[in-house]
Amino acid sequence: MTITYADLPKPIRSGIVVVDPVTGTPTVAIVMQFNPDSLQRTLVPQAATDGQQGDRLEALRLVGPAKEDWKIEVEIDATDQPQIEAPDGIMPQLALLEMLVQPSSATIRLNQALADVGTIEITPVETPLTLFTWGASRVMPVRITEFSVTEQLFDVDLNPVRATLNLTLHVLTTSDLPTHHRGAELYLAHLAQKQALARKVPQGVQLGVLGIGGIG
Repeated sequence: MTITYADLPKPIRSGIVVVDPVTGTPTVAIVMQFNPDSLQRTLVPQAATDGQQGDRLEALRLVGPAKEDWKIEVEIDATDQPQIEAPDGIMPQLALLEMLVQPSSATIRLNQALADVGTIEITPVETPLTLFTWGASRVMPVRITEFSVTEQLFDVDLNPVRATLNLTLHVLTTSDLPTHHRGAELYLAHLAQKQALARKVPQGVQLGVLGIGGIG
């Protein structure tokens, strides 16, 4: 049987989905043009003793979900996306991502107006609820904590047509979000998927392969 490109399954793309925190309706989906070749995940347990000498009864206790960060490198290339409008290069894609980490001009103007009339306390701007997706089994609420861009190629108007982005994403857990917040519920669903995957590992203890006969 001859296998053609049309027969090969299309790869699932990773991406970022912006969600209305009230209705849960996705408002924007940012699909990665190319899936990153690698990713780095860091998990820091929230231990009760916080690494300090203290109550011995607390040594094995956890006070909440682990703090987890993802680091990925993303490439955007207009030459591989004929649908991108040539006059702007990849500026619209970069602008969309950048607006996830800063308030709108209208919000800034409103806060300035409130400050001018003597408002003592101005509520900090709440960023959109964003989800990072890496396949069906890893969909989690995140906050972009670091965003760096290396623009590598430009058109005659100096619009970038190729860029590499380095993103650091902090996974938002129930320790970060209010109880019953949609993001907190999405994190719990993500954690439940981890538990289900962990249960697929064959159970049973085979100490012989470790070179020990028993523990005790």
